[in-house]
Amino acid sequence: MKKIIILLVLTFSAWLSQAQTATLKPGDPAPDFKLKNVDNKEVSFASFPKAKGFIVVFTCNTCPYAIAYEQRIIDLDKKFRPQGYPVIAINPNDPEASTADTFNKMQDLAKEKKYPFPYLFDAGQKITDQYGAKRTPHIFIVSKTAKGNVIEYVGAIDNDPEGTKAEKTKYAEDAIAALQSNKKPAVTQTKEIGCTVKRKAKA
Repeated sequence: MKKIIILLVLTFSAWLSQAQTATLKPGDPAPDFKLKNVDNKEVSFASFPKAKGFIVVFTCNTCPYAIAYEQRIIDLDKKFRPQGYPVIAINPNDPEASTADTFNKMQDLAKEKKYPFPYLFDAGQKITDQYGAKRTPHIFIVSKTAKGNVIEYVGAIDNDPEGTKAEKTKYAEDAIAALQSNKKPAVTQTKEIGCTVKRKAKA
């Protein structure tokens, strides 16, 4: 009987963990948040009252893919923030599991690279779990609608993680271009490309 109870507990724990990390899909409501930025101020969707939508990207200091996409994320903000779609970057990694992803080191990186966008610390990985972000980078394009903030595109920024293709499919840019034309993106979901989110080992 004791073994059955332990098995049931383990099964439930595994199910609960999977449920917590299920990735949100296009058409789902985009959960709001209030997280600490590298300037020590809290940032939420309400911090951008004139925005038409948001480019929410889960990224970090350490992942080679995140580093490879860093300039492209900066370029997305520079191009689309003036058009109403600012980047909001969130670090999903637990700093105990990834010691180079502490808040202080996030501050150092943002200062060194002159990030033009917020870079937020997700204490306890609560927002990471709500969105179901699984890799760095993992992008969620959000639009403001009469029904609230809605996810329009989920996945990779483009199809060129190595940054070597002369011609690439720019999923994020194409999605925003469609939204600006009052259309739904032709591609709403792609496979995210990057390192897995780092979590501390469970006791």
